[in-house]
Amino acid sequence: MTPPPTAQTETAPAPDGADEFETVIGLEVHSQLKTESKMFCRCPAQYADAAPNTHVCPVCQGMPGVLPVINETAVEWTIRAALALHMEIPEVSKFDRKNYHYPDLMKGYQISQFDEPLSQNGHLDVAVDGETRRIGVTRIHLEEDTARLLHREDASGESYSLLDLNRSGVPLMECVSEPDMRSPEEARAYLVALRQIFRYLDVSTADMEKGSFRCDANISLRPRGQAAFGTKVEIKNMNSFRAVYKALQFEQRRQAAALRNGERIHQETRGWVEDREVTVSQRSKEESDDYRYFPDPDLPPLRTGRDRVEAIRAALPELPAARLARFQAEHGLAEFEAGLLTEDRATADYYEAAVAALGDGAPESPRRGVAHWMVGEMARLMHEAGQEIEALRIRPAQLAQLVSLIEAGTISNTQAKEVFEAMFADGRDPRAIVEASGQTQISDDAALREVARGVIDAQPRAVADYRAGKQEALKFLMGQVMRATRGRANPPLVTAILRELLEA
Repeated sequence: MTPPPTAQTETAPAPDGADEFETVIGLEVHSQLKTESKMFCRCPAQYADAAPNTHVCPVCQGMPGVLPVINETAVEWTIRAALALHMEIPEVSKFDRKNYHYPDLMKGYQISQFDEPLSQNGHLDVAVDGETRRIGVTRIHLEEDTARLLHREDASGESYSLLDLNRSGVPLMECVSEPDMRSPEEARAYLVALRQIFRYLDVSTADMEKGSFRCDANISLRPRGQAAFGTKVEIKNMNSFRAVYKALQFEQRRQAAALRNGERIHQETRGWVEDREVTVSQRSKEESDDYRYFPDPDLPPLRTGRDRVEAIRAALPELPAARLARFQAEHGLAEFEAGLLTEDRATADYYEAAVAALGDGAPESPRRGVAHWMVGEMARLMHEAGQEIEALRIRPAQLAQLVSLIEAGTISNTQAKEVFEAMFADGRDPRAIVEASGQTQISDDAALREVARGVIDAQPRAVADYRAGKQEALKFLMGQVMRATRGRANPPLVTAILRELLEA
């Protein structure tokens, strides 16, 4: 294709045109499905750790005369994702051939869907700056992924490319949004929410860094108040939420500067250059006519009965937004805590299992306590160890037992941290750790009064400071009691006893 004019500068000035122009953004998200086999053949779809060109056959090599066979699981999982986004499922859909020539597409066309996709007309609600925005979803359709080009350089500095066919034919959902986003912040929130839903559904790993969740962004600017859209530019080569956000910010500034200078925005595809944080022109943007779509003659139309759709709908898990709201309502959690706990399905499941282990009718306090430990100490230790919750040695019932020991006054929060670290290291029950180390909390009134009197007698200056109105002195005396009892004293009881003795 003829490259577009390049009069527009690659380095954008600082102003983003927020007052003069309205930004219009739409996203096209490609998400690989976690099926065992590829879209149209029996080759394994998990290629990440495989040697190059080992998961291939004549079908995914694009050999002449081969016949593709539709992966039923891929179809079902795409419908599952579509229903989670409130989409309509037509009774009839079909596969088409999308024709273009590129080295990673050996047969010269990609089997995709065009005018009769598997789903259409849905939406996704996202929260941005405390407000909920509804983003329309035009369609989710199903297609096959391409092969991979691996770009290399030899010892002399000459560049060359290698072709790995293992990815060719892996099932790929394409989720196309309406141009409803008005800022890079909204686009990032939409992507995060979409990935979270796909992971909850367990249809995709949705890992951007590994290429199983890829995004192309379309962005244009128009004068505020104008109904017609401006000329859109497509951005590619973004492999993180940060990259999408930064690329859209850059393109906002670049297009605003060009429009102020009276330049024309050209419809084109631009690539994101991570190390320079700029977009650069790659080629003119293709239209659907350029791809010469036509129905794939080797694949029959797909017919999806209403009973089948309703069965898939009934099997959907509780989705993140609904679970977050329920955690707040049922367990008295703050929105921040509930958001962290429902960020992924495994963490939310762990929390619910721990709450269940507390027993029926457990009061709100221990349920909040479980949340506190999960978003606090557990998250910290997991981060330091680089560990996922599925590999955690602490079982949900053990965390519930630890919280119950704290609630009963058997151990203090300070002691509980030591116990928790031991649990994290070896997976022992907290009660066994407490009994083995003799770390039970001292809650005997008479014993604590004796220690408190000794501390007061030994610290006359702190006593005088307290009686002079210095509240910090009470904390000092409290620390001395805790030191004398090796951290085993019941803190609220010690505080009450010290106040009583000091004010007597």
